[in-house]
Amino acid sequence: MSEQGQAQIDWEAIRQKAGPYPLEAYHFVREGLSYTASLVFGESEGLEEIDRHVSGQELCLGLKSYAVDQWGMMAPIVLECWSIRSSIDFGRIVFAMIDGGLMSRRADDCIEDFEGVFDFREVFSHQELAAHIGECQSS
Repeated sequence: MSEQGQAQIDWEAIRQKAGPYPLEAYHFVREGLSYTASLVFGESEGLEEIDRHVSGQELCLGLKSYAVDQWGMMAPIVLECWSIRSSIDFGRIVFAMIDGGLMSRRADDCIEDFEGVFDFREVFSHQELAAHIGECQSS
């Protein structure tokens, strides 16, 4: 992800490209990318950004965990309020931010990497959320 000043970011153009997602959803995905990279690579400070690349599937799974860590049982409600209802919604946000210069990609990355990664109803079911929250509390 490249570092740009907030004044240089054309959020309106990014939002028009991706769809009906509020600005908070973009911030969540940016923060979730860092969270996911830390899950995948650990606290590997010596790695360059390109060496800390995560796939679309890894990012979706990381964003799911990040949402539950942030909001617990409210995670699916927050995402629903932001019009995020499937993993492809994460992909639309990511690729709009790539086009806006806020994230980078590899040549073989494509939006289809985000399709059908998981079923939101399953991963955000009461049982799955309770199990995830229980795992976090016992660690």
